[in-house]
Formats: sequence, C-alpha cells, structure tokens
Amino acid sequence: MRLAERASVERSIVISPGSDAVSAQAFGVLVALPLGPVSQPIAVAAVALASGSSAALAPETVAEQLRWGAGWLEALPWAQTSKEISSGVDRATSCLDLLAAIGEQPRLQGMAMVVANDLAARFGCDRVSVGVMRRNGSIRLRAISHSASFKNQGRLVDAIENAMEEAVDQRSSVAYPPLPSTERAVAMAHRALTDIIRVSGASLLSVVMAGSKGGPVGAIVFERHRAESFDMNVLKLAEAVAALLGPVVELQLRANRLLAGRMIDSAGGGFAAALGPRRPALKLGVIGVIALALFLTFAKGEHRVTAKAVLEGELQRAAVAPFDGFVRSAPVRAGDTVKGGELLVALDDRDLVLDRLKWRAERDKLLQKHQEALAKHDRSNLVLLYSQIRQAEAQLGLAEEKLARARIVAPFDAHVVSGDLSQMLGSPVEKGKTLFELTPLDDYRLIIHVDERDVRYIAVEQRGSIALTGMPGDPLPMILSKITPVTVAEEGRNSFRVEGRLTGPSPHLRPGMEGVAKIDTGQSSLVWIWTRRVVEWFRLVAWKYLP
Repeated sequence: MRLAERASVERSIVISPGSDAVSAQAFGVLVALPLGPVSQPIAVAAVALASGSSAALAPETVAEQLRWGAGWLEALPWAQTSKEISSGVDRATSCLDLLAAIGEQPRLQGMAMVVANDLAARFGCDRVSVGVMRRNGSIRLRAISHSASFKNQGRLVDAIENAMEEAVDQRSSVAYPPLPSTERAVAMAHRALTDIIRVSGASLLSVVMAGSKGGPVGAIVFERHRAESFDMNVLKLAEAVAALLGPVVELQLRANRLLAGRMIDSAGGGFAAALGPRRPALKLGVIGVIALALFLTFAKGEHRVTAKAVLEGELQRAAVAPFDGFVRSAPVRAGDTVKGGELLVALDDRDLVLDRLKWRAERDKLLQKHQEALAKHDRSNLVLLYSQIRQAEAQLGLAEEKLARARIVAPFDAHVVSGDLSQMLGSPVEKGKTLFELTPLDDYRLIIHVDERDVRYIAVEQRGSIALTGMPGDPLPMILSKITPVTVAEEGRNSFRVEGRLTGPSPHLRPGMEGVAKIDTGQSSLVWIWTRRVVEWFRLVAWKYLP
C-alpha cells in the first residue's frame, strides 16, 4: 500500500525490494505502476515478485505487461466522453428539428400546438402540455398534444397548470416519481395530477422554459401513462428543448402584445440599457438630455408675441375734387414727396374766370343804379337794389372761391400715397372724387395683427421691435398704443388689430411697408414658451370632446 501510494503521487513506476522481514522472506521485488491517463491515473497496480522469479522476470518487463493489460483503462474516459458527445449530438439534432418545425408557425398558439405534438411523439409520451406565463405570474395552458380544444377539461387543466406553477416557483425541473437530480424538489402538485389521471405507474416530468434574461416564460409537462418512467437522459433532453424554446416563446409573447405592451417593453429595455454596466455613450446621452430638460424647466427667457405688421402714416389726408371740372395739369403722382403748398393738380378754370367776370360786371352795374337811385331819393328802389347788390357780391365771391380752389396744393410736407392723374389730362372729374392721398413724412403708426390666441398676453405700453421686409437686419423699437376690439379673419384665423408707434427715427421708412413685429410680454420658463401652443391646443381639444 505504501508503494502504491508513492506511485500514485509520483505518477511513475516505483520498484523496491521488500523492506520488512515478512516481505523480504516472501518476496524479492515490489513493482507499483499507475494505470490510466498520465495526467490523471485511474488505478494503481502493485505486483510482488517472488525472490525465485525475480531473476527470470525483470521488473521493467512486468511494468510493460501491466501497461498493455491496462489499455482499456486509458480508453475508458475517451469512451465515456464519446458517449456524452453522441448524446449531446442527438439532443442538438432533436432541438434543431423542433426549431425548424416551430419556425413555420407565425402565431404563439400554433407554435405551442406543434411543440406539444412533436414532443409527445419524440419522447414517447401519452400527453404533453405547454403553458406560458401571464403578467400576474400565473401559468396559462396553451396547448395539449393531440387535443384541438380542452375547454371542457377544467379539472385536468387546473391540475396541469398547478404542476407547471410548482416547477416555475422552484425554478427547476420536477419529476414524479423523482429522479436522482430532482429528489429535493417538491412534487405535491404532480402527485395530485397523477391522482386525476388514475393510471397506475404513471410518471410525470415538468421542465421550465427560461427567457433570454433567465426569467421563466413557461413550462412543459410530459406524461407517461405506463410502467416505463422517465430517466436522466430524457430529463437532459427535455431541459435542452426547454432552454431552446424559452427565447422563442418570449419573442412570440412580445410580438403578440398590443402597442401599449410593446411600448412598455421598449421603455424597460431603454431603462435597462441606460442603467446597466455597458453603453457609456448612451448613459452620457441620457445625462445630457436630463440636464437639458432641467435647464429648460428652470431657465427663464423673454416671452415674445410674434405677429404681422404694416406701416401706415399717422395722418392720412385726401385731396378731393372741389367741383365738377376737367383736369388741366397734374405734376405729381403716387410715390412722390411734396412740400407744403406745392401744386398737386390744377383744374380747368376758364369757365370760372368768365363766371367771375360776369358777376363782377353785374355787381358794377347794380352799384351804378344804386348811385342813381340815391341821387333821385328813390327809397323803394334803393331797398331793391341793395338786395341785388348783395346777391351779386355773393355770386362773385363764390366764383372767386371756386377759382382759388381750382389749384389743389399739398397741405403739408408729405408722401403721395395714392393717385395718378398724369394719364388723365383733360378728363372730367366729379365733385368729391378723391384725387390724391397724402401722409406726413415722419409721423407713422404700426398696425399689428395679433392672433386671438396671443392677445391675452399683450397690453398697452408694452415694448417690442419690428423687422421690416425691406430692412430685415435693422429692427426698429416700438411701443403699443392701442388695442382695438376689431377682429380680422385672415388665412382661417382671427386676429386683433393693435396699433403701435415707433420710438426710433429712420430715414428709409415708407408707408405701406410690411414686416414682423415681436412684442415683449415678460419672463417665462423656456419649456412653457416652446410648448404653450401645443398644450393649449390639447386643452381645447379635450374641452371639445371630453364630456
């Protein structure tokens, strides 16, 4: 024994003569040799050679013969390994065949039925049941082999689901009668299932299908209603099939979920990726988004109401025809700048001159008669002539007034906004017809069309700026002067007419120029500034459709 232990430790041949008196008398040489693979010996053979035969049989010859005789020990591990590999290949082949069969099924129910029928035939089972997990953690039976429907088998279905839940709760396979690897598993629900089957010698085997993250997604129950029970090889193959089916069932469950469920799964995957140990770029992105959201929530900005605006003159004067007549000259037209007193249009005054001469002669004639009546002391005729003289002077004054108004001049320095009579010389004009419109050179007002959704944010004396289309790079300061209760329908929306005035001079302004005005209403949160339109729209829609 001591020599064998030494050979086992040294992993080499040990030759030694007998050390004690008994061995020295009985034996001449002791030979110990480890047998099996060199790296891990399986056994040690120790041979005692009698003193009489030691000369005829050398220890090295004995060791060589022992090696040749123990060749089967060296081949034994390889044989066991080959058997395990062959069993693994068989299991892999079965799994691939099953995977090919279920790959043709687009729906979970069809896939469960194919799995149950295929496993029942492959394992020689009388019944195979497939169940999947609900969201509340319970098991729902999906398919029973060779059964199109099992709605009328409520007691059997409950018992099978209880057996599945028993295996899922323990996160391990359960066999009844127990196998060596499942002796510690609780099998109360399986025993109750065998009582329902009412077949002597029935055996059950339940395996758990695990998902991609290790959590259970379902279970499979195998049943044999005969004396042949399940063994370890069947258990390993069943566990391999369950390991293969778990991720496939999980994918089918996700594919069959509603949109809300998919959104929850996506959100969960995003949180897991953001909080997991990997993907540093994603974590930095999430931190950046959170920081930006916090900044926008607490940061303040200037809230501005944006609206279209038109520049108009503060005053607008119209030059109208004082009487019916004809155009004699019109030296200006729209767009010109005129000085105060400058001629705008002259009407033909020849008839007026003749009318003035007529009434002047009539007045002189009546004055002469008045002098004669005074000389004759004709009082009755004096009274009559006095009235006629007054009438003639009135007519003369009217003629002179019309003659003076035949020349229409600019009342002040102004821009000619509208009117062009240069192509109408000699044409008749009617009394009261607008010939020209004028506006002052430096006095302007802004007409701002504010959307009805923004009018509640503005008030008189609020300030802002306007960028005109002709001068987009030179915004002009302004201040609101009046909010009128007048609405204008434009492009499908209502807008209020708001008046303002410029607070800074500009030599390039012209009446009628358009632009975009921005009115400062105060400091507000940046998130509120950017999302208020959307929030208000949702509120209006909710008020409209919700009861």
